[in-house]
Amino acid sequence: MLNKVELLRIFCTAAESDSFKAAAVRLGISPQAVTRAVQQLEQSTGEVLFHRSTRHIRLTRFAEGFAVQAKNSLQQLDALFQQHQAVPTHLIAGLVRVAAPRVIRPLLMPVLSALVQQHPALQLDLRLSDQIADVVDEQIDVGVRIGQIRDNGFIARKVSSVGLFLTASPLLLAKHPSPQSLEQLAELPTTALMDKATGRAWHWYFKEGQLWSPKKISFVADDSETEADATLAGLGISQLASCMAIPHLRSGALVRLLPELDPDPWPLSVYRPQRGPVPERVRLVFDRLISALSDPTICPEST
Repeated sequence: MLNKVELLRIFCTAAESDSFKAAAVRLGISPQAVTRAVQQLEQSTGEVLFHRSTRHIRLTRFAEGFAVQAKNSLQQLDALFQQHQAVPTHLIAGLVRVAAPRVIRPLLMPVLSALVQQHPALQLDLRLSDQIADVVDEQIDVGVRIGQIRDNGFIARKVSSVGLFLTASPLLLAKHPSPQSLEQLAELPTTALMDKATGRAWHWYFKEGQLWSPKKISFVADDSETEADATLAGLGISQLASCMAIPHLRSGALVRLLPELDPDPWPLSVYRPQRGPVPERVRLVFDRLISALSDPTICPEST
């Protein structure tokens, strides 16, 4: 059985046609479907809507007034939905909240900056944190996450992988021998990244799930960029995310240590917390981040 909006659309088309067959041709349905729709609408209103002959149909007096009301109602309904239909990309406007770990800030900023330059009415609210964002409390529209996304309600796309590299600067290695094992590493100065949730330093991860805690910490930071700066300055050996370490490894500002002990890379994903209809501004940011972070020249997985 058709819903009432569909019945009204068929009725209004028939009201503008000479026959149910002509209305069916305009609607792309069978004449029998038009007849059934009119009969159903007549049952709902309790009124006869058409005078019928073998060749023509004509509106009854009741139907003439009913047709005017039906057309006005359908126009208002169409106008309501047209307000929220897809708009040209150059007209996209509004706020989009993005959550991401601090470690990929250097990758995100060129992408997000280009978006705002291309769409001046777009407003971006970037929340950087090494803690997993509370997407409900923070009203996050799009997120980037390193590691598994276990919420089945999210729309997520894996775009790349992030490794963990043990690194040191030539400045530090000029003063200390390069470690050949974790036992030797324990005797050298290291940096540490503070877990704000626990107030303790994050563990380091090595091959086959082995966890290791730095022993001689010379510098502690609560964000990954500051820790990387300390590593570059020669303050200690660090375990850095590959996306942050690779540019410095390529330039020679950092040296990679004990690569045979590297853990398996972690997935890097772009996600949307909500299923269902998506505003154009959110879809734009979501799709652009997927495209950019899938590009190996922007988000390299190895040296």
